[in-house]
Amino acid sequence: MESLLEGMAEYYSAELSEKVLRGLKENALKCKVNGGQCAFGYKVIAQKIHIDETTAPIVEEIFTSYAEGKNVKQIVDMLNERGVRTRFDKPMSINIIQYMLSNHKYIGEYRFRDVVVPNGAPAIIPEELFERVQERLRKNKKAPAHHKAENDYLLTTKLHCGKCGAYMIGESGTSRTMEVHRYYKCTNTKKRHTCDKKPVKKDWIKNIAIKIAVDALNDDKLIEQLVNRIYIMQSTGSSRVPRLQEQLKETETKIRNIITAIEQGIITDSTKDRLSELEARKKELGISILQEQIKKPFLTKEQILFG
Repeated sequence: MESLLEGMAEYYSAELSEKVLRGLKENALKCKVNGGQCAFGYKVIAQKIHIDETTAPIVEEIFTSYAEGKNVKQIVDMLNERGVRTRFDKPMSINIIQYMLSNHKYIGEYRFRDVVVPNGAPAIIPEELFERVQERLRKNKKAPAHHKAENDYLLTTKLHCGKCGAYMIGESGTSRTMEVHRYYKCTNTKKRHTCDKKPVKKDWIKNIAIKIAVDALNDDKLIEQLVNRIYIMQSTGSSRVPRLQEQLKETETKIRNIITAIEQGIITDSTKDRLSELEARKKELGISILQEQIKKPFLTKEQILFG
């Protein structure tokens, strides 16, 4: 009898587990949240994922900062200096930011186990910006030795092997006479031993690169093309301003609706409080837009050329 009862208990336990998993998968197919912590920048309302207007701009700033050249440590320091905290009220860390930068949810992709639903969640980050970040993450993973031997190897991620096409990274060594030699070495030679490209002296290849750069800067036709491209990129690049302007427009619409209600005689304490909140939000958004415009002013072609 004891063995029979144990078998029945095991059967019901397995059946219950299967039913729970089936229910979770059905929720996932409907893009509902199955518990757990929501990603930074989002909030959960009635089991559905929604953008958190307070933290979503921070997520966009993180992606934009990384795409524009800041490293993860600089971003972490910037956020902690401003007092930005995680959902658990802890300081930001390198691991958290690295996880955020590779999280596909920020482009609207819902994931749960083997269920993947494109556009199953509201996107915070444009796909173009997300791809730029992923490309930089891949480059940094392939070429980690950007700073080595207390010396800047500025051509790392820019210099490619002429034989196999892999990245050339900075290396240094000390001779018997204790003289330090610095050079660039093919990653396939260093790690996989699949390329026989010999290292090249750092100063020699740097001087060649500088000469090519100077020659390019003296090419008026090339300069004109670069100025035009930079000018166009200003209007097409990702920015917080459009999102902030959209939020400002929504806030102004809500203010007009409340004023209309007041004109019709609908006046309560909660109406007055809500109007005050919206007016404060409108002022805050206006300041944020001005700060962004000051941070990234739109330059004319003449200003770009002069710079």
